[in-house]
This record gives sequence, C-alpha cells and structure tokens, in this order.
Amino acid sequence: MGPVEIKTTDVAAFLKKPRAAFTKADVKRFVKANDISHVNFMYPGGDGRLKTLNFVVTDEAYLDEILSCGERVDGSSLFSYIEASSSDLYVMPRYSTAFVDPFAELPTLCLLCSFFNKDGEPLESSPEYTLEKACAAFTAETGCEFQAMGELEYYVIAPDTKVFPAKDQRGYHESGPFSKFGEFRQKCMLAITQAGGLIKYGHSEVGNFTLDGKVYEQNEVEFLPCDARDAANQLTVAKWVIRNMGAKCGYDVTFAPKITVGKAGSGLHIHMRIMKNGVNQMLKKGVVSDTAKRAIAGMMKLAPSITAFGNMNPTSYLRLVPHQEAPTNVCWGDRNRSVLVRVPLGWAGRTDMCRAANPKESSAGYDTRQKQTVEMRSPDASANVHLLMAALAVACRYGFSLPDGVKTADETYVNVNIHKPENAKLLKRLATLPDSCAASADVLAVQRTVYEERGVFSKSVIDGIIAELRSFKDRTLRAKVTKSAKAMKELVDAYFHCG
Repeated sequence: MGPVEIKTTDVAAFLKKPRAAFTKADVKRFVKANDISHVNFMYPGGDGRLKTLNFVVTDEAYLDEILSCGERVDGSSLFSYIEASSSDLYVMPRYSTAFVDPFAELPTLCLLCSFFNKDGEPLESSPEYTLEKACAAFTAETGCEFQAMGELEYYVIAPDTKVFPAKDQRGYHESGPFSKFGEFRQKCMLAITQAGGLIKYGHSEVGNFTLDGKVYEQNEVEFLPCDARDAANQLTVAKWVIRNMGAKCGYDVTFAPKITVGKAGSGLHIHMRIMKNGVNQMLKKGVVSDTAKRAIAGMMKLAPSITAFGNMNPTSYLRLVPHQEAPTNVCWGDRNRSVLVRVPLGWAGRTDMCRAANPKESSAGYDTRQKQTVEMRSPDASANVHLLMAALAVACRYGFSLPDGVKTADETYVNVNIHKPENAKLLKRLATLPDSCAASADVLAVQRTVYEERGVFSKSVIDGIIAELRSFKDRTLRAKVTKSAKAMKELVDAYFHCG
C-alpha cells in the first residue's frame, strides 16, 4: 500500500500565505479540507534526529486541544543532561512549520515543536531555544540579523550494476548515466521544498567508489540563506526526508563524516551572512567588509571549540585531515578550499555576465551583493544542527566584541594552499583544529564561558556535550584506525547513521 493521495501536499500553496503567517485556524482548515487523519509532533532530540509523537484526529475539538496545549514528553529520554527525577517537558507545535508527511500511508500533517518546562517557560537547554537565544544576542550586539544555510552532503548506497561506472573520486557534478542517483536526489529536493525547505540546488559530489559489490555515490543538497533558526529546521527535516526516501527506494543513505580512508568524506559546510534592513553587510565596495572580518575573527578565536558542536563522533576527525578538501588549521581566505573559513565567489565583479552570455538581453540590473556569504568548512552532519548554528552565532557575535577584531582577521588570512610543501613555514605557525572528540571537549571546557555569556548556552548543555565527547575515549584513536582496515570498518559501522 502506498501513501494515500492528499488533495494538496503544499500547505503554503493551499493557504496562500507565507509560513510565518500560519495560524491555528489555518492548520485546522488544512486538516479538514484535505481529510487529514493523523497529526505528528516532531522535534530534534539530543542526537539531532527528529523524534515523532503520533495523534489520530478523532474530531475537531481534539485537534484544537493538541494544537492549543501541546503534549507532555519524557525529557530524560531525549536529552542526556536532563535528570529522570525532573524529566517531564511539554512540546508545543509551531504552526509555521506544518507540512504533509510525504511517506505516510495515512494522510498525516507534521509540525515541528518547541520544548517548555514545568512552568510553561521555554526550556533553557533545548536546542531550538538555545539557537533562539544565540540569534537574539547577536542582534542585540550588532543590530543585524544572523542568517545561515547549509551544504548537506551524503552518500547513497546500492548494489553495483556495473553499468556506466563512474570514475573513482571524480563524481563532481557528474550527469547520468555515470551518476546513478540524480532522480533520487530530485525527489528528495521536491519533498524537502514542500516541507518548507528553501533549496538553492542539488548535485552529485566528488565521492564515488565501489566496495563489497556496492556503489557509493556522494550527493549534495545546498540551501538558500535565511534566518538561522529556519535554516536549522530545514536541515533537520532534510536529513529525515533523505533517509525516508532512501528507505522507500531501497537505498541506504549515510551522512557519516567518513566511510573509508582515501575517499571523500561528507561535511555540513555552513554559510553565513549578516543582514541589516534587508541589505547584506558582507561586502563593501566589492571587497570583504570589516563587518564580515569581525565575524570571521570570532570564528578564528573559537574555531577549536566549534568542533565540539560540529564534529560530534570519532569518525568526524578521520575527515579533518590534509589533502581531502577538509580543514585542519585555523585560517581563512578567498575562494580557498584548504582553509577553515572560505569566502566564496560573490558576484562582486563589475561585468554583467548575464548580458555577456546572452548578447540580446538587456542589462539585468540585479543587486548581487545579497549573494555573498562566508563558509565554515569544519562541521559535518554528526552535529546537532541547532546547537551548531547557535555556536556559530555566538562566535560571530564574539568577533564584534573584540577590540582588534579586524586585525585578528587580517592576521589569519591565507591566500595559498597551506598543504603545499613550499608553504610549510606558514602551516607551522597556524593553530590546528582538535584531532579527536576528547581534544574538542578539552578546548570547549576552556572556552565555555563565551558560549554561556548572556545565557545562550546553559551550563547543563555544555556539561552534557563535554561528557558525551569524552565518553568516546578517542584521544589516540585516529592514529590506530588508519593503520587497521578492520578497526576502521568497525568504527565506521558504529556511527554509520549518526546525526
């Protein structure tokens, strides 16, 4: 039995209003008009995965009750830092997040939820409220809005048909028939969009190889920049969609940072921009602005502890090695994929490329400044996305508090490939990223006060992350597993479906 057909699967299109304007009455109207029989409350747990609470819509009064009151859940089973003796929490749906479950056999509407404590106040330690506080603190410091978006990389795995085999580690932007999972990616993108995701594009990535009779093909879905809270929600839902689509199609999917030595790992690069009154502040007269440099300076200062939020299991540190287009040192640069923070091409040139490619076209007159971002390249999908976004918002805000922020950024700027032999002296003077969960925990313990400022990260969250990272006991693990194929496989298998 396949999913029951629903009259419309796009809630925003049906309601003819933006998601931010959705009301309880709108949700009830959609449910009634589309014969929705079930409602799912969904929320990320401590592991970053979406959790689900099912309701059957028995009548309009009960629908009104759950939409008005939310429901009670066991917080100690969702978050390691919540004690069983005081674990009751409320989950309350946010109407703006409503989307139709594309995989349910019964007509089902999903809503993301916020957590509240016993007194009906936002749960200080919940991931989504931590991000809320981080964004508010950033705005209070800068007068600007913190926006973000992610590049979500993943591998699709299926039996090797040996038809039009792709070249090993040469899959970047490959087309069918050499790329095998383009249609699968497009189906995922459509489902993510109908769930509220703002997608920029999708494509096949570098990584592809065969192993034990299976083909592993790396893909990427990249999003458009928006409010960081929405960006985190979209990435969390996207992982859920891609996994479910894989199960439906008979494919396995993994967001694991590293699968095997010598093959491209999967990252979760986060792009950021700073907006004020609808105008992007990352450029000034066509070059990186002091505003952007201050944000970069904060990321340079806190980079070693950002890995505690963005690289949360031992396989993360198998990816952060030289010569794999993954960062190892604390530096930044323009268009440079060997650095930690990259300033990608931002359409800052004066040439009207649209007209150059289409001579009969009149000048587009498009303000391309909005497209400029800066990209943090260390994170991967083992992260709890909301906490990662919060940590980046804290870091960028911290840069504005540094009296020598612009100077700090200038001193860590690099415009060469730092891993080439001729740049050995430069590489030696650059700070390095942690090489294990244990090392990340150590740095977070030192830098934690910055994250706890203004009440953004609660003490319990920081304590919980440090304890979780140290529980892996991986301080010397990277050196050991890279010398043993058996040990490597066991480690990868243990965290294959992380995040």
